[in-house]
Amino acid sequence: MTAAPSVPGVITAEQVVQTARSIAAVQDATGGIPWPEGHVDAWNHIECLMALTVAGLRDEARRGYDWLVRHQRPDGSWPMKLVGGEASETGGESNHAAYVAVGVWHDLLVTGDMEFARSMWPVVTKALDFVVDLQTTRGEIVWERDTSGEPAPYALLTGSSSIHQGLRCGVLLAERLGDPQPDWELAADRLAHVLTAHPEAFADKSRFSMDWYYPILGGAVRGPQAVQRLDLEWDTFVVPGLGARCVSDQPWVTGAESCELVMTLDALGDDERALTVFADMQHLRHEDGSYWTGWQFVNGKHFPHERSGYTAAAVILAADALSRTTPGSGVFRDAGSQQVRITGECGCERAHA
Repeated sequence: MTAAPSVPGVITAEQVVQTARSIAAVQDATGGIPWPEGHVDAWNHIECLMALTVAGLRDEARRGYDWLVRHQRPDGSWPMKLVGGEASETGGESNHAAYVAVGVWHDLLVTGDMEFARSMWPVVTKALDFVVDLQTTRGEIVWERDTSGEPAPYALLTGSSSIHQGLRCGVLLAERLGDPQPDWELAADRLAHVLTAHPEAFADKSRFSMDWYYPILGGAVRGPQAVQRLDLEWDTFVVPGLGARCVSDQPWVTGAESCELVMTLDALGDDERALTVFADMQHLRHEDGSYWTGWQFVNGKHFPHERSGYTAAAVILAADALSRTTPGSGVFRDAGSQQVRITGECGCERAHA
């Protein structure tokens, strides 16, 4: 078994395992990993499973994947929120469904367990088929389908960026399992084009830092365009010594966004800034290894007053990316390695308003 990651001078392998155990401590009896207020959503749940896998808590991660199998619906989606195993918000989010491909591909990279990957393949195929069915003529993927079957009227930049990574991981998994999925590859290429060239395709959520860095983290935007994008809003979202803001208009830094920015910088080879942001956000660490969700730096208080599993998970994944400890450490870095192929008309001019 690969040792847990460590980042010298910032976090030790023992501390990473302690952080993973803080995630396992909130896992419920059914395998779900809830938010502090009690609901489970598939995306954050999967991120936690990836962190458990990195830290060597494989049994707990497998219980979490069993939870996904049990709660996936026939159309391939998961309810937006589940409390006690029951849906409290019933719509199916496209980025929640797509992320299972990232989780299963990451598990295969880290553990090499082909039998497990094959067992999860039907879950992945249903999920990504659900996602691709929500792609518009222009190429963006709308953010949800409600329980009446109606797709949402708009797409989200952060969500579609995460979906891009999910589709790329799904294509790689399909190839490894000998079941190629060219429709997913085409969907990923079309989505990458829109994410790169057509910001008008997405609802304006530009006050959120995720809309700033996620097109890069999800692999659609790389190279000079990515560097320019980060530099343009760096001073808006990054607070020296504390980490990254969640939103531009509030004095509030959050651990998860800070660590996702770390992995974004790592993906661009910006090692110095990545390490700096990772070290800066460690003020959110609790003595038990868990992490506070955020810090309101004008009031000088943790906000909200909670320690979240998804924040701890982002810390572990960032530590792995920086240290390149496990074979899955490049799952975000490699999301932009595929060449985008667009032939003929991209569909933009035929898109609905």
